[in-house]
Amino acid sequence: MAPMPTVPDDSLLDDPARLAEADTAGLLRAAAMAGAQVRATAEAAAELELSDRLDVGRPRSLVLIDRPGVSRTLTRLVAALLTPSCPVPVVVAEVVPSWIGALDVVFAHTDDAGDRELAASLERAARFGATVVLSAPAEGPVAASVAGKGLLLAPRLPVPPEMAFPRGLAAALLTANALGLLVADLEQLADHLDAEAEKDYLARESFANPAKAMALKLAERQPLLWGLDPVAVAVGEHAAHAFAAHAAVVCDVEDYRQALARPALRRAALSGGVDRDIFADPEEGAGATPRVLLLSVRTGPAAEAARYQAEDLLPGGDVIAPAEEIETDEIVRAAVLALRFELAAVYLGLAVGSIGGAGRYTPATA
Repeated sequence: MAPMPTVPDDSLLDDPARLAEADTAGLLRAAAMAGAQVRATAEAAAELELSDRLDVGRPRSLVLIDRPGVSRTLTRLVAALLTPSCPVPVVVAEVVPSWIGALDVVFAHTDDAGDRELAASLERAARFGATVVLSAPAEGPVAASVAGKGLLLAPRLPVPPEMAFPRGLAAALLTANALGLLVADLEQLADHLDAEAEKDYLARESFANPAKAMALKLAERQPLLWGLDPVAVAVGEHAAHAFAAHAAVVCDVEDYRQALARPALRRAALSGGVDRDIFADPEEGAGATPRVLLLSVRTGPAAEAARYQAEDLLPGGDVIAPAEEIETDEIVRAAVLALRFELAAVYLGLAVGSIGGAGRYTPATA
């Protein structure tokens, strides 16, 4: 049986006292610690002398290990950020490839200290001489797999695993920085994440709160998160993870050109969901109206051309472009947009009652 429709309690979002009471897991506070997570990770890297210990010349490859949770979305975002100009191959894989060797660098993030498949994979990478950078809890089989052989960046600020995206992203960016593969200003990143968290603070009303506004925009809708560039697609994947984790909402994420190559969904997007299944049970929410968000992170002529084409082909789509709000690089724009989606997902989850709150949410039953 499909889940019941998520009917939001709109009044909750503009009632700070009720919001704070409903957020029993402290997810809003944890999300607002994004900037602090970045700074704490940078401090840990400095104490570990990460830059000096990774100053080993250009590696043969950078392998980003893709594990369940936010690891999957942050590794894909880092790969998208690196790919256009990276002087070495960037490989995203669930386990360390069989060809790993002493000239390769492996990065992995996990909050599952007992992930034995990852532990065995990293142990093999270290045994074959690869440089391993691990963002993970300090105790457990995963950390033990690289003890004395790899560089461990352990969390310093306790947050739920689904809120650890900024920490993992910071660790990956610091690794790429140290290898000379990109230039990321972690202090600027932390400052902008703090500024976004302030904009999205629970006491700010929805008309002046971008995350609350986004939550209301997507309430009772089928989000189609279509990226205009690879970085935007990667951010959309993190948004989809957040909406599923907090609000039990399933999103479609795709490059907009690929999205448009699917005729039925394209027609539904263009019609605003008017063409519904006449046999669908309205109590099962099968006819959720699509809402197209066109995500744009990159700037420049190619980005402008993509936006022009997408707006022409999808006139009802809402363009979400952080460059219109903040003047900074695409790394920061991507992270800020990811945080906004994360907070929107938490607000929506609270409003519909999937993670607390007073919404009228009924989970699926067998």
